[in-house]
Amino acid sequence: MMKQLLVAGCAFIVGASTLTAQDSHVILISIDGLRPEFYRDAAWNMVNLRQAMEGGAYAEGVDGVFPTVTYPSHTTIISGVKPLKHGVYYNTPSEPLGVTGNWFWKYENIKVPTLFSVAKEKGLKTASVFWPVSVGGPATYNIPENWYLPKEKGQDRVMSKALQDNATPPGLYEELEQQATGKMEEIDFNGDYLTMDENFARMSCYLIQQYKPALLAVHLVTVDHFEHEQGRDGDKVRAAIANVDRAIKSIREAVQKAGIADKTTFIVTGDHGFVDIHANIAPNVLLAKAGLYDPQKPENWKAYFHSAGGSVFLQLKDKNDKQTKEKVLQLLNSLPPQQQRTFIIKNREELDAVGADGTAAFALAAKQGYGFTVAATGEFLRAGKGGNHGFYPDFKEIQTGFVAFGYGIKKGVVIPQMGLVDIAPLISKLLNLNMPAGDGVLLEGLLK
Repeated sequence: MMKQLLVAGCAFIVGASTLTAQDSHVILISIDGLRPEFYRDAAWNMVNLRQAMEGGAYAEGVDGVFPTVTYPSHTTIISGVKPLKHGVYYNTPSEPLGVTGNWFWKYENIKVPTLFSVAKEKGLKTASVFWPVSVGGPATYNIPENWYLPKEKGQDRVMSKALQDNATPPGLYEELEQQATGKMEEIDFNGDYLTMDENFARMSCYLIQQYKPALLAVHLVTVDHFEHEQGRDGDKVRAAIANVDRAIKSIREAVQKAGIADKTTFIVTGDHGFVDIHANIAPNVLLAKAGLYDPQKPENWKAYFHSAGGSVFLQLKDKNDKQTKEKVLQLLNSLPPQQQRTFIIKNREELDAVGADGTAAFALAAKQGYGFTVAATGEFLRAGKGGNHGFYPDFKEIQTGFVAFGYGIKKGVVIPQMGLVDIAPLISKLLNLNMPAGDGVLLEGLLK
């Protein structure tokens, strides 16, 4: 029996049949809040991922984008470019007139080609399960991450109906209920319960076995949820990690059941790390006291800090209002030294260099232990707890992880440091998509 590997041609021959990259599959699993120690340290009990990793490659740390939050990060994963280019700057829009609860759910917010759009152009089937910024997206089978906002104050958001209404093709949600998960209620999409990730894993398994997509991307969320609640460690955090590890095993088994294990590559990654916080900073309090922002009459605003967890970005009503910008800088520089030490000012040139929001006048990056709030009343510094992200991506605690194994991946490769921008070029190569050049590089050393 003839066996041959042709790297340049992206094909290998087994017997008389030829497998090209057009026949290959990539399973992209994002664990929100994944940190490298979860798979590098056996004490975190990711048994299944560590076993798979032994036959593949991993990174010691993955640098994120700024801010290190979910929606910009996931858009970078599938586009290979930073927020300044892809247009999804934050999880939520800047809303100086009042926070509505809206997020950047819609795929139309993305300004550049993605793995999904290029795959569609090439006629490949794809699947997306709870992937951020995917409502109305080009995935063949799409359960987008979104939820309906409460109609009245005090009511809970509604996710089950939103997923059902926005799934494509129509009827996919009902098909998954019948074939994969059973009837789902709103409580099944409550992040306090691990069944949320279990259901997304079951959906993924069914789509793999039934439709064998060239690319499937799934977003698992409860690790992040409990790191926000408990910080970097806690019983709920560890339970959520074990749960997603089990989900990875289930998805691997689905690939085996589908008969495509010999031509499937697995990429397990995340969007950001986590930092324990003990206090929150409220810079809009300074603006309110200076008459630049009035929470009672927000329509008269001149300046507003939009929060992204471990960072805030100054928005000016008039983008050319240099006087207001300088006044805000003076307010910050007039703070007591001990308060100034809680953050670092990132100027426009620095934001351009890191690929952050092009509309912000400047940003504040919190020091470890501090987060930000959009509150415009009360004290400038107030107590905080739990964990947070959104920080400037220049320290190891905020790094996320990366593990790759399966078809085309060289065994035993350890990457000391890479970026989220490097993932799309790798998937593009594995699927022969010829994605446009972005901000990342192809990690050739990973490939057989």
